[in-house]
Amino acid sequence: MTEQPTEITLHQQSRELEIAFADGLRNKLSFEFLRVNSPSAEVRGHGIGQEVLQVGKRNVNVLNIEPVGSYAIKIDFDDGHDTGLYSWEYLRHLGEHQDQIWQGYLQRMKVAGASRDPH
Repeated sequence: MTEQPTEITLHQQSRELEIAFADGLRNKLSFEFLRVNSPSAEVRGHGIGQEVLQVGKRNVNVLNIEPVGSYAIKIDFDDGHDTGLYSWEYLRHLGEHQDQIWQGYLQRMKVAGASRDPH
């Protein structure tokens, strides 16, 4: 199990969440990246193949972050999405694999002919 972060900083201007762990890992995750990779059932579905591609989230903002016990945070986005619980383990995974995850997302968007920009 991943230890709690040593620091979580919300950067509203650059629209990034900065997260640091005791072992020195420090990542900045864009609000858009966090939103399109929400661990919620609304985004991930209830099983393999049920994922819902999130489009038009380039300018999404974070309204609030709340701790959930000692294992996660809940992020409230300005598009109304607020159901994903981002565990420390999941946030660490996102940070460690950010480039690959992002490239996979961009590829799925291309195949779908979808846009990151809101309509």
